[in-house]
Amino acid sequence: MLRKPLGLAIALALLAGCTAQQSLQAPPAHTLIAPEAASGWQDKQGWQGRDFMVAAANPLAVEAGYQMIQAGGSAVDAAIAVQLVLTLVEPQSSGIGGGSLLLVWDGQKVAAVDGRETAPAAATDQLFMKDGKPMAFYDGVVGGRSVGAPGTVRALALAHQRYGKLPWAALFEPAITLAEQGFVISPRLAALLAKDPYLAKDPDARAYFYQADGSPKAAGTRLTNPALAKVLRTLASQGPDAFYRGPLAEAMVAKVHAHPTNPGMLSAVDLASYRARLRDGLCFDYRQSRVCGFPAPSSGTLALGQIFGMLESRDMAALKPVLGEQGQPAASAEAIHLYSEAARLAFADRNQYVADSDYVAVPVSGLLDKPYLARRGALIGERSMGLAKAGTPPLAPARGQDATPELPSTSHVSIVDKAGMAVSMTSSIEDGFGSRLMVNGYLLNNQLTDFSFTSLDAAGLPVANRVEPGKRPRSSMSPLLVFDKSSGELEMSLGSPGGSAIINYVGKTLLGTQDWGLNLQQAINLPNFGSRNGPTELEAGRTPAAVVEALKAKGHEVVLSEQTSGLQGVQRNASGWLGAADPRREGIAKGQ
Repeated sequence: MLRKPLGLAIALALLAGCTAQQSLQAPPAHTLIAPEAASGWQDKQGWQGRDFMVAAANPLAVEAGYQMIQAGGSAVDAAIAVQLVLTLVEPQSSGIGGGSLLLVWDGQKVAAVDGRETAPAAATDQLFMKDGKPMAFYDGVVGGRSVGAPGTVRALALAHQRYGKLPWAALFEPAITLAEQGFVISPRLAALLAKDPYLAKDPDARAYFYQADGSPKAAGTRLTNPALAKVLRTLASQGPDAFYRGPLAEAMVAKVHAHPTNPGMLSAVDLASYRARLRDGLCFDYRQSRVCGFPAPSSGTLALGQIFGMLESRDMAALKPVLGEQGQPAASAEAIHLYSEAARLAFADRNQYVADSDYVAVPVSGLLDKPYLARRGALIGERSMGLAKAGTPPLAPARGQDATPELPSTSHVSIVDKAGMAVSMTSSIEDGFGSRLMVNGYLLNNQLTDFSFTSLDAAGLPVANRVEPGKRPRSSMSPLLVFDKSSGELEMSLGSPGGSAIINYVGKTLLGTQDWGLNLQQAINLPNFGSRNGPTELEAGRTPAAVVEALKAKGHEVVLSEQTSGLQGVQRNASGWLGAADPRREGIAKGQ
C-alpha cells in the first residue's frame, strides 16, 4: 500500500493547480456543428522530459498522472488517475458515465482495451425512429433513450489488472481530494456551460452547474462534488463491480427511466452483464513507421490506414507547409487536396462497411489491401471528386450506406512511463455533457446516437452500424501508438477528441511528423483540414486565403469553421520525451 504522505502530496499539488489555469478568449461563431464549441487559442511550445511524460486535457488531471508515476506507478496507473480527475474537471467530455478505448504498449505487444458502451438488450433498430422517420438528432440525445451501458470503469479495471503497479484504491486519491476539497471551474468548462441549452433542464445538473437564478457558474468558481467523491470512495474500496451492481447501478437505471419525455431502456441486467473486451491492436505501415491503433468498433485506424495507403505513392514530403499571413506554417493547397480526396474515399468505405465486428463482418484485410488501395488512390485527380462512392474491397459483404450523426464530446490522454510502457487512451461521453442526465455527481453518456438512426438504406440494404441489442456503436476515436519500423522502438503516442473529425485531426498530425519533419507540437499546431466525404473543411482564421482560393480552383467546396481539436501526444526525441498539447483547448503535458 502507499504511504500516507503520497495522498497529501497529491492533494497539495492538485489544489495548488486549481488557480494556475489561464483565461481563454470567447469563441467566435462557427459555421459547422461541432461536438464542443471553440474556446480560444493558447500558444504552446511543448514540454520536455527525460524519463516520462503525461499529456492530458486539463492541468489537474495531468498532475494526478504525474504524481502516480512519481510514486512508482505504470502508465496505466497514471491514465486511470487522469481519467478519474477528468470526470470531475472536464465533465462535458468524458467520465465514468461514458466509454473509453485504451491502447497499451508493454514493450512486447500493443493491446487494445475496449470499454465502448453497449446498447441495452431491449433496444431495437427502431430506437431512433418516430412515425417512420429518423428523429431529429437532439430529440434522440437528450434524455434516457441515448444512454448505453458505460464501459470506462470496466476498461480501467481490466487495464489495471494486467498492467497496474500501484494499488487500485491509490489511483482514486487525486480525484477524491479534488471532489471533496474543491476545484476551480476552468474557462473552457464555463464557456460550454454558457452555451448549452439542455443541461440546466436536469435538476441535478442545474443544482451543480448553475446559480439559483439559472445562470451558469462562472470561470474561477470553486466547486465541490461530494456525491462523486462518495462514488469514487465506493469504487476504490469495493472495486468495479460496485459500479455495475447494487445501489450505484440502480441509481443509473432509475435516472434513465425517469426522464419525463425521453426515457431509456438501460436495465440492471445490461449493467451487470457489461464486460470490457481485450483486443489486438490494428497496425499499418507508412514511410518508416508502423502505426498501431484500435480495431472495430473503432473506425479510426482503418480509415487512417486507407488514407495513408493511398498517399504512400505520393511525394507528400515535397509538399512542404507554406507560411500564412501571420507567418505561421500551414499545409499547402496541393497537400490538402491529396489528403482530402483520400479521406473522401476512406470515409465512403467507412460508412458502408465498419461497425462492431462482434456483430457484423468487417472486411479489414480487404479495406487495407494494397492493390485495392492503389485502385482507390488512382481515382484522385487534379480536381476534387466532390462526393466519393464506396468501393468494393476484397471479401466485402453488401452493406447499406448510413449517415450516423457523430458529434462525440471526447478527451485524449497520452502517457509514457519510466519503464517505457505507453498508453494512448481516448475517452468519451459522446455529445457535450452527454445525455444531459446527471446521477451521483457524474454525467451519463448518449453514445447510442453513434448508431445509425436508420437500419436500412434507400436501396433496402442493411446498415452495418444499425442499432442491435448488446452491440457497440461505431466510433471514430483514434488513439495511436507509432513505432520505428526497423527498430520497433516507440516513437509517439497521440490522439484527439472531435467526433468523426478525429480521423482528420490525427491524420494531419501524422502528415506533419512523418512527411514534413515537424515535431509533434508543431504538427498539432498546423491549421486543421480534411474532408469527411462532404465539403473540404478548413480551419477558420488560420488557413491562408491563397490556399482557400487554390482549393476552390481545384473544384473543392470549401467550408471554413472553428475546428476544436484537442490533440494530446508524447514523442521520443534526443532528450527523452516531448509532451504536446493542442492550443485549441486547455491541455498541457508534464514530465521529468
